[in-house]
Amino acid sequence: MCMRRSVLLLFVCCLLSQWSMAQAPKWLDKTQKAIFSIITYDKDDNILNTGNGFFVTAEGVALSDYSLFKGADHAMIVDSDGKKMPVNAIMGADDLYDVIKFRVNVDKNVPFLPLAATSPAVEENIYLLPYATQKERLFTPGKIKEISKAGDNHKYYTLELKLGDKQVSCPVTNLQGAVIGIAQKSGSNTDVNCYAVGASLAMALQVNALSLNDITLNSIGIKKALPDTEDQALVYLFMASSQTTPERYADLLNDFVAQYPNSVDGYIRRATNLVFTSTDASGIEKAVADLNKALNISQSKDEVHYNISRLMYNYVLAAPADKKYGEWTQEKALEEIRKAYHINPLPVYKQQEGDILFALQDYAGSYACYEDVMKTDIASPAIYYSASRAKIMLGVQTEEVLALMDSCIAKCPLPMSADNAPFLLERAELYMDMQKFRPAMLDYDQYEEAMRGAVNDVFYYYREQACLQAKQYQRALDDIAKAIRMAPQNALYRTELGAINLRVGRYEESLEAFNQAIALSPDYAEPYRLLGVAYVQLKKKNEACQNLQKAKELGDPIADSLIEKHCK
Repeated sequence: MCMRRSVLLLFVCCLLSQWSMAQAPKWLDKTQKAIFSIITYDKDDNILNTGNGFFVTAEGVALSDYSLFKGADHAMIVDSDGKKMPVNAIMGADDLYDVIKFRVNVDKNVPFLPLAATSPAVEENIYLLPYATQKERLFTPGKIKEISKAGDNHKYYTLELKLGDKQVSCPVTNLQGAVIGIAQKSGSNTDVNCYAVGASLAMALQVNALSLNDITLNSIGIKKALPDTEDQALVYLFMASSQTTPERYADLLNDFVAQYPNSVDGYIRRATNLVFTSTDASGIEKAVADLNKALNISQSKDEVHYNISRLMYNYVLAAPADKKYGEWTQEKALEEIRKAYHINPLPVYKQQEGDILFALQDYAGSYACYEDVMKTDIASPAIYYSASRAKIMLGVQTEEVLALMDSCIAKCPLPMSADNAPFLLERAELYMDMQKFRPAMLDYDQYEEAMRGAVNDVFYYYREQACLQAKQYQRALDDIAKAIRMAPQNALYRTELGAINLRVGRYEESLEAFNQAIALSPDYAEPYRLLGVAYVQLKKKNEACQNLQKAKELGDPIADSLIEKHCK
């Protein structure tokens, strides 16, 4: 009897032991609420994929598999209580290990799974936690079978655990409920092992300043989070300004201000975007609010006054007269830049004052500001050029303007860059006005070299004019021929070709060029007149007078005197 009782007691103890091993851990009720299902959609709101994910922070940061989101336009999560919440930003993705980090739009702190402080060892017991509704308490025990390296400093686990249906991307935890990995597909449905990529790899994913060109991230239509540091986020914004749609860029600016509420740059950039994209006064008023906020939080008030002034100045210059914001004027911009200079007398602020005074047609005041800047160590080619423009408006001798342009070009680093090359064109024009044709021709040559030959037909026409006046006839012919090759339908260039040939006594060639010009533009008077002159040289009076008469009919002011001379 005693023996039978002992056997029965041992049997009951074994059953109790097995039952206790199968009991849900105490922390399961709390942590299982961190696991959710995911639905991704295409642009037409059709379901693209469904799967699992889980929160790793109370603020809504979550992990899942990248393939679930690939090609998605938007996504929604459904938690264990059936509550739906939208995914509002992708924070990083890795297509090689098929993991993604993203942020869910939560209205309050959510339950989340903590990350394991240390990596597990081989043979260590683990749990896989599937998505479950509120009433379910599901988990699957298993073991670490093998550990390998993933990425630079992360782990990839082989688990003694058969993955059930719809358990991909569920969390794998240690016995204390801390996440060690994300479950991934087995090789086949009959495989008794499954795999998990270390959660630390997913958590290390991030958006950086260069992520705008990331193929993996760009395969997802959901917006991307900003980088985690302000400097990186500012670079990201700068790149996005030219690589995204205006609407997307505006969203990014709002995200930046929300993420970095104490960044002066954020408010100034958003204000600038509002000013130049708004269609009514309300946009400018929002910009004013941002600028006032920037002024309030800034430790360098002069910088904000400078940015306000520059924004007003550019806005007033660019905005149509009937759409200008009444409270923004050049006078107000002048007031702002003088506030900046009063706080911190920087030369760049004096240069801005000069630009505003120029816009206000106070050319003497403008030049005085530029002259002050020219005496400082920030004197640049641009400041000498601006000073030359002010001198022109003051009506000074061309030689004074030329001296400033000489200083402008002397300030340009050598070899001359494409950015500074336009100054050469400005000086060439001055030389042409002064009838200094050879120096003008040399400036055109330097310009072409600085531009590495990337010039257009108009350039060749202008240089041809300099060469012609400098009596460099072959060069003039070469340049006008290049202009014609680039713009074969331009009648002016054909006329100019004929005029050069006429000048050097190549009458047959000039006739051909003038006739080509007339064929392109029958109502263009000048080629008829010059054709008449060419026939005069060839002693063909009838043809000469016919063409001179045609030029007169088309309004050529010189034709009458030529008719009087050659056709009476």
